Amino acid sequence: MVTPEQSTAGDPVTSRSGRAAGLAGACHPGPVVAVTALTVALAVTAGQTPARCVLTGAAVLTGQLSVGWCNDAFDAHRDVAAGRRDKPLVDGPIGAAQVWWAAFTALALCVPLSLACGLWAGTAHLTGVAAAWSYNLRLKATAWSWTPYAVGFAALPAFVALGLPGQPWPAWWAVAAGALLGIGAHLGDVLPDIQGDLATGVRGWPHRLGPYGTRLLLPVPLVAATAVLALGPAGPPGRWGMTALVVAGLVAAAGTVLGARWMRAAFATAVAVAVVDVSLLLLRGTAVA
Repeated sequence: MVTPEQSTAGDPVTSRSGRAAGLAGACHPGPVVAVTALTVALAVTAGQTPARCVLTGAAVLTGQLSVGWCNDAFDAHRDVAAGRRDKPLVDGPIGAAQVWWAAFTALALCVPLSLACGLWAGTAHLTGVAAAWSYNLRLKATAWSWTPYAVGFAALPAFVALGLPGQPWPAWWAVAAGALLGIGAHLGDVLPDIQGDLATGVRGWPHRLGPYGTRLLLPVPLVAATAVLALGPAGPPGRWGMTALVVAGLVAAAGTVLGARWMRAAFATAVAVAVVDVSLLLLRGTAVA
């Protein structure tokens, strides 16, 4: 096993393809793809032009890449101590310095791409990116660890809305639902790793709640987001809104009961509720501003 700073020059794994694979693995590709795809889909449903959708996607992609690389580079020593063999920086083909370079390069690209969508839109998106960096560098191990997730997810519908012609202000319910989804994402993201994080000194909000408290709280912000998306827009909620609210409530209740015996059930049902929320958000996309 190598330390994060240890050079791997001369080793076969330091080939260009090996470094590229290491960087791809260190960027947290799942969240990067998911958040970028969701934001582009919301931009399409909100009515942004094709060119603006591409620009929006590029800004979000570079921002998410910077956040993912920053996370792995900053946590390199902790991951080595915990023996996280799934992390490229633990004993893979890249070092922390290379990942930091990638993170700052992506961030440098994110700034002009975001501002190209408009001053207010760019400011909203960069606020979310800054919140995510603050999570990586400081807030992750504090009781305020939920805040960057709430700010970051709330910033995405605001970024889309403010990027529309005339820069309209985002609908309150879209921003509120984004924040609630972010809090749910934080709880769900941390839940499987609470014990390992505690062993390395991380004591964020979910860690203070403990596995039991986190599991019980996990569906609450997600179902609250469903309610906001179903009932927040002007006019009656409609068939899809009420159906989504009922389904989310039933799935969350099932997850709470089953999660008492199978932790994976709590996580799986939370993901299902999040999918319902995202689907409802996209259905409401035309009213996001």
